[in-house]
Amino acid sequence: MSGYPRWKIVMVGIVMLIAILLALPNLFGEDDALQLARDRAAVTAFDRTKVEEFLKGKGIAPSSVVLEQGRLTLGFSSKADQLKARDFIAEGLPNQFTSALTHASRVPGWMRSLGLSPVKLGLDLRGGVYLVYQVDVQGAVKQQLDRFEQDFRASLRNARVNYQDVVVDYPGNQVRVLFRDADSFAKGKAAIVADNRSVSFTDVTYNNLPALQVQLSPQQIKERQDYAVQQNITILRNRLNSPELAVSEPQVARQGVDRIAIQLPGLQNSAEVKKILGKTATLEFRMVDETNNPLEAVSGHVPLGSKLYYTREKQPVLLKREVVVTGDQLTDASFQPNTQDGPAVSVSLDSRGASKMLKNTQENIGHLMAVVFIERSREKNAEGLEVDRVNEEVINRATIRGVFSNQFQITGVNPIEGRELALLLRAGGLAAPLYAVEERAIGPGLGQDNIDKGVHAMVFGMLAAFIFMAVYYKLFGLIADVVLLANVILLVALLSIFGAALTLPGIAAVVLTVGMAVDANILIYERIREEVRNGVSPRAAITAGFERAFSAIFDSNVTAFISGFVLWLFGTGAVRGFAVVLVLGIATSMFTALMGSRALVQLIYGGTRKLERLSI
Repeated sequence: MSGYPRWKIVMVGIVMLIAILLALPNLFGEDDALQLARDRAAVTAFDRTKVEEFLKGKGIAPSSVVLEQGRLTLGFSSKADQLKARDFIAEGLPNQFTSALTHASRVPGWMRSLGLSPVKLGLDLRGGVYLVYQVDVQGAVKQQLDRFEQDFRASLRNARVNYQDVVVDYPGNQVRVLFRDADSFAKGKAAIVADNRSVSFTDVTYNNLPALQVQLSPQQIKERQDYAVQQNITILRNRLNSPELAVSEPQVARQGVDRIAIQLPGLQNSAEVKKILGKTATLEFRMVDETNNPLEAVSGHVPLGSKLYYTREKQPVLLKREVVVTGDQLTDASFQPNTQDGPAVSVSLDSRGASKMLKNTQENIGHLMAVVFIERSREKNAEGLEVDRVNEEVINRATIRGVFSNQFQITGVNPIEGRELALLLRAGGLAAPLYAVEERAIGPGLGQDNIDKGVHAMVFGMLAAFIFMAVYYKLFGLIADVVLLANVILLVALLSIFGAALTLPGIAAVVLTVGMAVDANILIYERIREEVRNGVSPRAAITAGFERAFSAIFDSNVTAFISGFVLWLFGTGAVRGFAVVLVLGIATSMFTALMGSRALVQLIYGGTRKLERLSI
């Protein structure tokens, strides 16, 4: 007993002080808030002052104002003020901001500056938005067939082979390349097979012409459809987890064969999120037509081999129809806020794109190359029908100063636009179109009711355990009660650090964790009792109780940890929320039961020279 190291006691004390600091933000609660953002631009300090003065003139004073990552968050003391502020800004400052109803923590500024934040709450506790999208799996198959057509035409063009046509049969899931004679068929087949080694081809005759055919099998169609759903899930997760959207702990999971369910805790207005989710962004690199006048093309006289585009400033630009590199050949994109030429997006190409870019830059040094940003989204028209919108604009024109291939930078973007562009490019284009089939708002009132019931269950469960331990084990029982409370504080601190969302099943896991911690203390105390009954001195009984109960506690907690880890690895939604709290709770209960309890016993009994009996 006397040999228990003091450094361990100090370490336990330091860990608990840090845990209390990390858990402290949960005591401040939240306000209803309004988040303001600009489309493709950052909200500035000037905007903040303007909004505050505007609301002050309307008789509304925000309880908190935070400007972070180009977004302005205004907290209000009541729901009524939140809704009034939204309406006033929409009417008094039209088309200046995109607003979203959300929540803002009341955590003091000094805590926020240290990165401290309360535990995030799941959809079942906080309320939010539940979205269901349907994936156009047939559209995914069509995209695959269209890609075959483009690749086959490119192979034949590069090999300078004359051919009749490339026909896509969508109902039959076929692509046929028609040739004029046997000689062109042999050359064309060699060129196409060389560029598409993973594709199975069949020699056929179609309309008395030799042809090369690709036929998707039922298994290939199913694989393509499954890939489209899984790829869209990955893309949606990447977009939702980005700092641009500021959605806490979004849940994205497959639902049935072709649907994706999305849970957005704490979000009360899904307009901005839905705008990002449905977007498909890509880039095209084209050479600028420097020989013709774009102003003449505006009047309708577009030269052969060129195409008319516009910059974001609505200036006409003539670009050559031949695409140098497409967005499909991008492998990575990242935003670089500080470069010599201002904010930029760093782009990496695959080997095929790098080869094309290398060849193009070698042949066109001193000429202009443009970057075309293509954004596709699904919106409602004036009649309320959903239609596909395509926006194409030139975001950059630059003179090729040197030879480059797989890595380069795109300049001419502002910080907000650069982050969004990097996000959409990095996540990739949607593998298949998405259609919203369900949108349901879960009110915060229901979430508060769940919180109250869950907290009551946790409090009553812990209170019963506290009373039992104090009555049955006396002073050691009180020590156990302190340890159990420390266990909960540690668990809350870990949830805050890792940013894990607490759900209703997570509250159940907290109660279960408390029960497991009680069980660990009971094993230790019963072992101490047994040693005392066998005539061992109190000090030796305490040492033996902690040391000999360790193996039983460790074995039981390891098996529970493995179960929780498997649930976390393969579970989704509520199951995963339960598993996260369980795994973290096992770690905290092991620490508090074996080290925290021992440290308290040492502090109480360690200074007693002659220890004759234990209050156990």
